[in-house]
Parts: sequence; C-alpha cells; structure tokens
Amino acid sequence: MFTGIIETLGTVIAIEKDRSNVHFTIESPISEELKIDQSVSHNGACLTVVGLAEGRHRVTAVAETLHRTNLGMWKPGALVNLERCLPLGGRLDGHMVQGHVDEVAECVEVTETGGSWRFTFRYHPTPDHLLVDKGSVCLNGVSLTVVEPHDALFSVAIIPYTWEHTNFKMLHPGDAVNVEFDIIGKYISRYLALYK
Repeated sequence: MFTGIIETLGTVIAIEKDRSNVHFTIESPISEELKIDQSVSHNGACLTVVGLAEGRHRVTAVAETLHRTNLGMWKPGALVNLERCLPLGGRLDGHMVQGHVDEVAECVEVTETGGSWRFTFRYHPTPDHLLVDKGSVCLNGVSLTVVEPHDALFSVAIIPYTWEHTNFKMLHPGDAVNVEFDIIGKYISRYLALYK
C-alpha cells in the first residue's frame, strides 16, 4: 500500500530485455536504503527490488506490467517518481494507492495558471474507472485531486512543490501517464454491479 506522496526522483540508468520481461536499473537517493524483495512504486507501478548496487537498484517488469503502464516507453535518462510502501502506523498523507495501474492516459494540455499548472488528460471512462470532481486519482504515482471530469477528459492542478519534486515538470502534451483510480470507487462500482 502506498500514499501517492513521492519520496524522490530516480533516473533510469540501464534497460535490459529478457524474453518478455524488462529489467530496469534505477539510480536514486533512496536506492542504498532499499532491500531485496521490497516493494517500491515506480511511476505508480508497484515493482519488487531484485538487485542492489551502489546508489542503484534493479526491478523487473513482466509483459502484463509493460502492457498496462508507461514503463515500456522509458529510455535511459528518464526521471521516475519513487515511493516506498507505507509502514504500518504511518501517516496517510495522500490517499490509499495500491500500485496497480488501471490504464495509461494521454496528456492533452498543460496550462500555467499564475504559479501553478493545470494538466488535462484523456482517458477511457468505464463504470469501473470512476472519477468524481474533487475526488482522488493517482497519476505516475502522485496522489492528486480530480478537477472537472467530463466525457473522456479530466484535469489536475499541480502546485510548485509537486512540480519541482516529481516528473510532472517533464510532462508535455502527447505524453502518457499511469493512472490508478480510487480503490474505494472501484469497490463501490463492483458492489453495485452485483445488484443490477
């Protein structure tokens, strides 16, 4: 379980294909504190640490993860949002995030609004992918508040701190982000579907 509060940025150092899997080597300020088998959110996708080196860690993405996320688009030098799992008894500063990406959305517009930024995304709305105005959504591992969802579009507002400490500062129209919809909304949708 994660919170969507990014701890730090990592840099993709190496990418190695292994049949249908891909191994990523990430350099980050927290890599030396990680342990083998530890779960870490990488752009919102929960991945297991499988290797450690000086200031670097290695994770593996299977074909299903590559299909459902933007990890397959990474290149050496890419900045990745990182968050370790929430410790029992820790503060839930964002919202409940599982690290299970539901889909990839496309950034369609970035607007500066007097010191902050508004990002608009296109996604594939379904009964299971619920967005409500002022509800929660996780984009590239960042817990954010939904602004004006309608049809297949929604927006989020990015404050200067989030801009500086996440890879949102690298996002441009046409780029893809990992989306995890609110787990509470998904359970409610599933529950109601059983009684239709």
